[in-house]
Amino acid sequence: MKVGLFFGSFNPVHTGHMIIANQIVSLTDLTQVWMIVSPHNPLKRKASLANDFDRLHLVNLAIGDNTRIKASNIEFNLPKPSYTIDTLAYLTEKHPQHEFVLIMGGDNLATLSKWKNYQQITDNYEIYVYQRQGFETMIKSGSSKIKILQEFPLLDISSTYIRECIRNGISVQYMVPDSVYEYLEGSTMYRS
Repeated sequence: MKVGLFFGSFNPVHTGHMIIANQIVSLTDLTQVWMIVSPHNPLKRKASLANDFDRLHLVNLAIGDNTRIKASNIEFNLPKPSYTIDTLAYLTEKHPQHEFVLIMGGDNLATLSKWKNYQQITDNYEIYVYQRQGFETMIKSGSSKIKILQEFPLLDISSTYIRECIRNGISVQYMVPDSVYEYLEGSTMYRS
């Protein structure tokens, strides 16, 4: 099975994340997309992160009954901070029957050279890149393993903005999936 790995803090998961996951699994050769909830991205501040299991729960709510998209907590038990190459190596060893493809936005492709052992990633794994606002010109690749997904919508929804709205009592309805919205309305997540 060919599985796309969509890494993210998903803090919180929003409609843009779900549209990307659904479009990629619907329009490419991937059988499934696994949304990997990252406990700590070494390139981001940990202080603003909600609890790992709360974020995983929101991703599961967002996915609902879609069997082609799956939430994964695989990085919860790996050393922190989470490095993509380590997770890829672990998953490749644990699931040799699967072919793993890395899914990333154009903003991440622009900074890929800062990632731990990035050359191993580009040498050994296909990378499917969706465009991000302001990074279209950065999406140029010399590697045959990097596939630029041109036909995907440009989405400019930010988890940071959603957290600010929640903190300020502004509705985030339609920015997050309905099930996530309902959960957040009844919880204290992101309110302080």
